[in-house]
Parts: sequence; structure tokens; C-alpha cells
Amino acid sequence: MPATPAKQALSHIRVLDLTRVLAGPWCAQNLADLGADVIKIERPGAGDDTRHWGPPYLRDGEGRDTSEAAYYLAANRNKRSVTLDIASAEGQRIIRELARQSDVVLENYKVGQLKKYGLDYESLRREKPDLVYCSVTGFGQDGPYAQRAGYDFIIQGMGGFMSITGERDDLPGGGPQKAGVAISDLMTGMYATIAVMAALTHRDRTGEGQYIDMALLDVQVAMLANMNTNYLASGQAPKRWGNAHPNIVPYQTFPTSDGYIIVAVGNDGQYRRFVEAGGRPDLHQDERFATNPMRVRHRDTLVPLLADMVRTKTKQEWIDALEAAGVPCGPINDLDEVFDNPQVQARGLRVDMPHPSGGTVKLVGSPMRMSATPPRYDAPPPTLGQHTDQVLRDILGYGEPQIQELRAKGLI
Repeated sequence: MPATPAKQALSHIRVLDLTRVLAGPWCAQNLADLGADVIKIERPGAGDDTRHWGPPYLRDGEGRDTSEAAYYLAANRNKRSVTLDIASAEGQRIIRELARQSDVVLENYKVGQLKKYGLDYESLRREKPDLVYCSVTGFGQDGPYAQRAGYDFIIQGMGGFMSITGERDDLPGGGPQKAGVAISDLMTGMYATIAVMAALTHRDRTGEGQYIDMALLDVQVAMLANMNTNYLASGQAPKRWGNAHPNIVPYQTFPTSDGYIIVAVGNDGQYRRFVEAGGRPDLHQDERFATNPMRVRHRDTLVPLLADMVRTKTKQEWIDALEAAGVPCGPINDLDEVFDNPQVQARGLRVDMPHPSGGTVKLVGSPMRMSATPPRYDAPPPTLGQHTDQVLRDILGYGEPQIQELRAKGLI
């Protein structure tokens, strides 16, 4: 059961979210799932760009498409949406009022753009010295690329990820490949979440706010982990291996008669049991393949023989046989199979929530499993401007005439 609001880890925190698309909203959704009151500021009449990145769209209670794109729904749960024209002087004044009532400001505008509005960190910290302010950009606030726009696809290439992802250049289909999701955006959102919570802890101990400069390129480089240190230690840039492993054979995907499996042999005993399960003990008895160093040396001879062996059975027949033999393996599931998986179902990773459209929005739950302060699923991704009146009234104390005047001017 979800924790009550009083037990939410971040229920004492308010976040003013000026971000859109994915990296910033992903951070904001993490904070919202943990109980923070996240106020998402959107352009009147348009909103977050991703609201229009469809199809597919959420369907209403009668099965018709709404205006809520699935892309937007993925990153905006548990937030309140306020429409506000921050390019106007009055809109900027309202943002400053909301910032004074907030603990965190998130933004992903171009470097320097918010300074001309008086909404940059230095301007806001003068009014609220303990503010935590996080900027998300493609390349950071300094350096020769600071003014460039940052796009996940481009960052995956520039940051080295695509140099180690994709099939070997000497095999069919070889060449660089991006990830199937926007990993530099998503990882930047995750790093930003950690940085914001660390800054809040520092603030709670010292009373001091601070500025966080998050860059997609920085994150993309950092997340290459051991590939970075392999290069720094050896001076040799790692290359693409597709689904294979540079140092272990067989440790890769294989096509079965009806799909693909992953075989992750970690030692010679597992290899012997693998080929015995396939009716090919000779592939272990052959001295060229008896040990891992020999298998790596003779990879190009062995792998086609193993591929022929694996094609003789179905995906499930191999999974059953290899699990029984103690050989690490697994299927390559499409999302139908993922959400039908009993472990995924047991962990409650699909969350269904009623939506103001009259339909039900199906989302993926947070993977953060916490015994005392678990993530909440209080509110579906908001419709555009759904909470504008509520926030202006309850947080800033605006009366109905004042709100209607702002609406008449097109400011909200």
C-alpha cells in the first residue's frame, strides 16, 4: 500500500519545474514519486513539447484518442500543471513568487536565457538564499560548446556510447548504433535527482542552497564506466562487439527456431553443460574449444557451430534446458512478454491510474522499493494547466478576480 502523505520521504519539499521533454521531467518525476510537490510550469495553449509527440495517445473512456501523448505520460506523473507565460513581465513576477515558496527550481533553458528574465540562479538566490537550483543542458554552463543545443542522439555519438554499441564492423549490419531509449536524457535525469537530494541534505545541515550544473555530455561520458577506465589504462579505444563479449565466449545472443536467447557462459563447466544440452558434446571435447582462452581465440570458428546448434530448438526449450543444467541464460522479450512476465507482475511494475479524460492511464511504477517511504502514485500526469487556479490560489493567495484577469490577458 502507498505510504500516507505524512510518511513520504520528500513531502516537505516543493519543486518548481521549468523543464520539458525528458531529462528534467524525469528528475522531477522521481522527486514527485518520493512525495515532493512538483509544480510543472508550461506554455499556455501548448505545454511541454512531448504532449504532442504522438501517436500513440492516451485513450478516453470511450476508446478515442485524447491529446495526451504516451511520451509525455511517461515522465510527468504526480505533478501539478500550471500554464504561465514566463516571457512576460507579469509571468516572471509570478515565477519569482513561486520560487520563494519552493525548495528546488529545475530548468533546462539555453545557457543564459533565463538571466534576461531575472529567473537565473543568481537572481533568485538573492530572494531565497537556501534555494537549490538545477540547470540541465546539453553541454553545461561553460566550455566551447556551452551555447550548443543538446540532443540525446547526438550526445550518444559525441560521448562515445555509439563507438562501443552496435554489431562488429566486419559482420553484416556492422556499425554504430544508438540505444533504443534516450539514455543520456534518462541518466542525466537520474544524476540530477541524486544531485538535488544531496544538495537538499546539505541545505538541511547548513542552511546553504547551491547551484547544480547538469550536462548531458558529462553524464554520457561518465556512464561509460569500465569502458572509460579500460581506455585510460591501456590507451586503446574499445570497439563494438555487438551482443558478444570481448573476453568471454560464448557470451552473446543466439537465434533459436522461434526467437532469440541470451547465453552467458561464465566458465568451462557451464560451456560443457551448454553444448551437452544441445547434443553436441564434441564441441567441448575439441581442444580448440575446451577452455575460454581457446574459445576466444577460435571465436569465429566456434560461434557459427553454436548458432547452428541453437537453431534446432525453440526459445522456451532452450530456457528450460539451460536453467535445468545451471547455464546462465534468458529470453529477449518484447514488451508484450515483459508485462506478461510473472516476476514483472509480482513486482507491481505496471500501475493503472484513473485519468481526467475518463480513461485509465497505464504507467510503469518506480523501481525504488522503500520499506518506510515507498513511492506514491497519487495523481496521473496532469492535463495542460489542470492546477493553475489551485496553485495560484492556495500557494500565492490569489483571488478569483486576479486569476480571471491573468487569464483574460493570456498570461495563464
